Amino acid sequence: MIDFRTEPSCYRHWRITFTDSVANLVLSVDEAAPLVPGYDLKLNSYDLGVDIELNDAVQRLRFEHPEIKSVIICSANDRVFSAGANIRMLAQASHPFKVNFCKFTNETRMAIEDATANSGQFYITAINGACAGGGYELALATSYIIMADDGSTAVSLPELPLLAVLPGTGGLTRLVDKRGVRRDHADFLCTTEEGLRGQRAVEWRLIDEVVAKSRLRELALARALEFGPQSDRPAEARGLKLDPLERKIEEQKISYSNLTITLDREKACAFFDVTAPDTAPPADISAMRESGCRFWPLAFARSLEDAILHLRFNEESIRSWVFRTKGDPAVVSAYDTFMIAHGDDWLVREIRLFVARTLRRLDVTSRSLFAFIEPGSCFAGTLFELILAADRSYMLRGSREGDDTPAPRIAVNEMNFGAVPMYNRLTRLQTRFLGRPDRIEELRSCLGTYLTAEVADKLGLVTFTPDDLDWDDETRLALEERAAFSSDALTGMEASLRFAGPETMETKIFARLSAWQNWIFQRPNAIGENGALKLYGSGKRPEFDRRSV
Repeated sequence: MIDFRTEPSCYRHWRITFTDSVANLVLSVDEAAPLVPGYDLKLNSYDLGVDIELNDAVQRLRFEHPEIKSVIICSANDRVFSAGANIRMLAQASHPFKVNFCKFTNETRMAIEDATANSGQFYITAINGACAGGGYELALATSYIIMADDGSTAVSLPELPLLAVLPGTGGLTRLVDKRGVRRDHADFLCTTEEGLRGQRAVEWRLIDEVVAKSRLRELALARALEFGPQSDRPAEARGLKLDPLERKIEEQKISYSNLTITLDREKACAFFDVTAPDTAPPADISAMRESGCRFWPLAFARSLEDAILHLRFNEESIRSWVFRTKGDPAVVSAYDTFMIAHGDDWLVREIRLFVARTLRRLDVTSRSLFAFIEPGSCFAGTLFELILAADRSYMLRGSREGDDTPAPRIAVNEMNFGAVPMYNRLTRLQTRFLGRPDRIEELRSCLGTYLTAEVADKLGLVTFTPDDLDWDDETRLALEERAAFSSDALTGMEASLRFAGPETMETKIFARLSAWQNWIFQRPNAIGENGALKLYGSGKRPEFDRRSV
């Protein structure tokens, strides 16, 4: 089983050091510590285990170190920055693992970009030695790249000529969309094995600056200190330690403090039961800090993120995820009101951004998402986003016969109007009503109102509203139908439908992960017995099917 929970004392591949307002995130891969047996992590190459640690480090720097305004990513290896994703790992991995690995890796790089854009932590890369493939893609996720000018250090994206695949975690897109590299220059870079170095790399916008190798660390620190004053992070604030996440895994159940997942393997379905807080939000910011990781929005985001990642990698055959909630929607809304009211506080901001990143993980997960809204539900505000993220939602019209639990109600609040945007930079409400922008203002008039199934249906907030007589049959048939379809076709359909509206760098990257990588990673030119990925390092030349499609 792959476990995404870790903390710095358990790291095998990264070190973090601190100099005043600057953190040094040092890549020092332990060759003998791959995530699974079968390969060595030579030349600072990485596998999922290396990226799990990086994801954790980026998260902890945001929450635990408010004094850190700049982060320098560098290598402990004097001759190589990173050779990128480990080829032996990719060659032996299953296809679903490869694509999920690319997705997680890219989400981690987007967390770096999010930290720079929204948290005031500016990321810089200091490149010494070879920086290839995923290693350069990591550098591209940072906002400033400095490279040693020593005649041998170079940046490259050699996946196409060497492996017959692509820079699958956003390399192509970041080159042209983020750094503004000319298309012809990008074409040359991506079709040459040795890459580019020195001043030409600067002129082509592949990096920002070159410097003598002896001055690389010195200049990186100087740039980090220059960028620091742009940050609004409070140097004197006390960070929030991210305590170990408590989780219990059983054969058919995964349990967290506020989330229980029940697995129905026969129906290829997972039921996510979210429990709302049973106490009011803290009285003030000081009380929130004292509650630490128990503060409900943070606790919920941590549980949901871990569950998403766990099920992606460890439960590939569970095709549909059904979200249900239980509790008082007024209490959920009270927590949302607290978050909005204290939005200027750095820690509240980090929690809100974490909730947003977690919901975006849901958006790009290749699973069918359903929301079942039943008596006792609390789909309000932050939890209402689960309805909007779902591919389809069912809300019971009225109550159940013989049950005195009131009919379900849902509610929108300020969290639904911009606090947790999607990767297309629209809210989920805006994405839902792309053809009806007037509906957004109409929904604002519903703030503070609890909506019945009839009203929610009229407003277009749910898909179907069966009564008690039809509920069991309609929901059962929906899940059975989903389980009978091709998972490949569903992945393509869902990825296409979830991101209406403007295209962004992020939506391009994930669309291409779903299409290009899913396709190219299965082609004989890459993974056939005589494919480039299979034969890499053997001394044999790959045999390509030369037909274009």
